[in-house]
Amino acid sequence: MRIRTPDGGELPLTRAAYITEGRGFSEINRTDRKRVINVTASVDDKVANAEEILFDLKQGILSRLANDYPGLTFDMGGEEKERMESMGSMVQGFMLALLGMYALLAIPFKSYSQPLLIMAAIPFGMVGAVAGHLIMGFNLSILSIFGIVALSGVVVNDSLLLIDKVNRNRQEGVELFQAVVDGSKRRFRPILLTSLTTFFGLTPMIMETSVQAQFLIPMAISLAFGILFATGITLLLIPSLYLVLEDVRKVFGLRTIHTNYRNEIEEHEGPPRS
Repeated sequence: MRIRTPDGGELPLTRAAYITEGRGFSEINRTDRKRVINVTASVDDKVANAEEILFDLKQGILSRLANDYPGLTFDMGGEEKERMESMGSMVQGFMLALLGMYALLAIPFKSYSQPLLIMAAIPFGMVGAVAGHLIMGFNLSILSIFGIVALSGVVVNDSLLLIDKVNRNRQEGVELFQAVVDGSKRRFRPILLTSLTTFFGLTPMIMETSVQAQFLIPMAISLAFGILFATGITLLLIPSLYLVLEDVRKVFGLRTIHTNYRNEIEEHEGPPRS
């Protein structure tokens, strides 16, 4: 075979290139007019983690190949692509859910700040869910994220009970600090019982060993350990944040709705008797 040169001459192929024998492609796949090679593998979940393997590939051999061969690009497909798409849609839905929760809390409380106080338990519930996976020896999965999203709507219940009781105490004319203390005492048992019954109700699912239940265990772990961890945060942190919020209101000269409520009572009924 002869090769035509730029000046119009011809050369034998053996003089124009080094020839080596090898296996060629039976077919060439293209995407957006670029050649594509699909590399697939299965992961043994008992001895390896797919996320760790993909991270190592991206940071290691795939990154080096992209640097050594300009124009080479790589993209994840299969289950990883579906997972990323699910995560993207879940994040959007989660943001809308948080916005809806905030609106539903702001309307009855007639406050822009107290809903944020109630929702402050959500991040700590997420921490508890991650800690639960570490304790039980499970890796985070897409179902774990589903459980964390569901957990966000559960952990606010305890904070809601506590803040509502404190508000009622203040509406009755109780001093701020004493209202927080009394509210925490009255709501301690209901909050603790609600969280413990939820945790122990999910325990059989967490301890299940059947193959049919394995895919549900990460979701149950997120819910059980998340609400258990958030309970302690609710009983300790939320009352403190309530007092901090009131201090901030005083600094900026803002009056609470409870102060306005007491003022209206005094205008109609006179000051309270000692």
